[in-house]
Amino acid sequence: MRFLPAGQDSLLVELPDLPAALALLDALLAARLPGLRDIIPGARTVLLRFDPLQVTAAALADQLCVLRVGQALARAGQVFDIPVHYDGEDLAEVAAHLGWSVAELIGRHTDALYTVAFTGFAPGFAYMTCDDPDIVVPRRKSPRVRIPAGSVALAGEFGGIYPSDSPGGWQLLGRTPLRMWDLARERPALLAPGDRVRFRDMAKGATVAVDPAPPAPVTPAGEPALTITRADRPGLFQDHGRPGLAGQGLSQSGAADRASLHALNRCLGNPRDMAAVEIAFGGFACRADQPVTVAVSGAPCPLKVSGPKGDWHPPIGRAFAMDAGDELQLGLPARGVYSYLGLRGGFGVDPVLGSASCDTLARLGPLPLQPGDALVAAHRHALAVDPLPPAAAPLPAAGETVTLDIVPGPRDDWFTPQGIDTFLTQLWQVTPESSRVGKRLQGDRRIERRDDAELASEATVPGAIQIPHSGQPVLFLADHPLTGGYPVIAVVAAHHLDLAAQLPAGAQVRFTPIPASFTRVEP
Repeated sequence: MRFLPAGQDSLLVELPDLPAALALLDALLAARLPGLRDIIPGARTVLLRFDPLQVTAAALADQLCVLRVGQALARAGQVFDIPVHYDGEDLAEVAAHLGWSVAELIGRHTDALYTVAFTGFAPGFAYMTCDDPDIVVPRRKSPRVRIPAGSVALAGEFGGIYPSDSPGGWQLLGRTPLRMWDLARERPALLAPGDRVRFRDMAKGATVAVDPAPPAPVTPAGEPALTITRADRPGLFQDHGRPGLAGQGLSQSGAADRASLHALNRCLGNPRDMAAVEIAFGGFACRADQPVTVAVSGAPCPLKVSGPKGDWHPPIGRAFAMDAGDELQLGLPARGVYSYLGLRGGFGVDPVLGSASCDTLARLGPLPLQPGDALVAAHRHALAVDPLPPAAAPLPAAGETVTLDIVPGPRDDWFTPQGIDTFLTQLWQVTPESSRVGKRLQGDRRIERRDDAELASEATVPGAIQIPHSGQPVLFLADHPLTGGYPVIAVVAAHHLDLAAQLPAGAQVRFTPIPASFTRVEP
């Protein structure tokens, strides 16, 4: 085993191959070591996320060194026929890379038997090994911003099917009408470890029964407290997310800027993790349908309340009352990205898998909020509030330079000394192709790697800075993929994660390394 730091609360354990990784996974699941929050397997690694207040990375590594690891447990599952339209954007390029015709590639792909080794990336995404050893292709040099749900793809030695629209760097062969993730099913994920898959060519008449569309989410009962009248971009319910569900292929998600969510709930007397509406770049308005007490925190957008008694401008970060018929308008913030709208007593919103968060990558949770949607009051117990809370620290604006602390690793050794120097000394600009999944950064010089080797898929954490073949970084945020296939050069320190989320397009970033609590341990 090789131990690699992955931020301040995670340890990446590297092993020789997939069977060894699965054997360690089984041993860890049986051992139930104290302080472990999540165990996420990869192709040749296992990521351990832990509570630093209960265990240190060094102590955890010591426990792993004496852990009894046997053979991986046998995983026997179901057999699935997956129908495919072979019309993928990369079909001809993959065939050329392998030295085959397109027809031969389709024939080899449908003749092969795939077996689900582990799940990750997003809910319902299964990493499948293939019994045809020649079907091995590299990932794309730069990941696509959006890959449609149902896309059948290859990367390295694995095959997979994208369960939802998402970014990704796999090579696309085609698409299937089957849903890989559906909460209406008893087992939401269609494929689980041990299942076997054969792909069938729909051009040759392959068909399969498709599940009916899932029922629409039920609107919580109760009288509306607020009705949305404007949403330039959909508002999203967010709370602390879904920790501890990595075994189901789910990352935590939750508010992009947790400090702003906590500040919002403090000034309303709500529990710190109560769900609020996350609003990107302002352009949002709502009408009070009954007397309410609300507040707005985070990115300081101009606030205006219009009603029968005239207009007034409440402050950011303080609670204020609205009468029935008043309309609250949020303008474009001069700084930051995400603002949070909260209601004293909370919103009535049905949780999904224990959380009211909308995970934009997994397409999980309450639906995005649009004009005409009614927000119901939960009327939960609320506490006293501080009428004069301290002012929040200023957030970054476009054109400004922000310094983020980072913990190097786990894959900083994949880069040349020149590449590391470029990463640490160059200013990186935040591009408009950024979202809750991650910030895409652009610099004049690319980060140089030692070689063009493929990294076997492994788990990622919030704040991970992944470097695709383009050499331009991607900084993962709340809705990041659970696993990825590009090396992570560093992880943003926990105390700067909220600041990273609030970086607007046009802001510039400089990275400063800080010592890890655990240094790399070679076998």
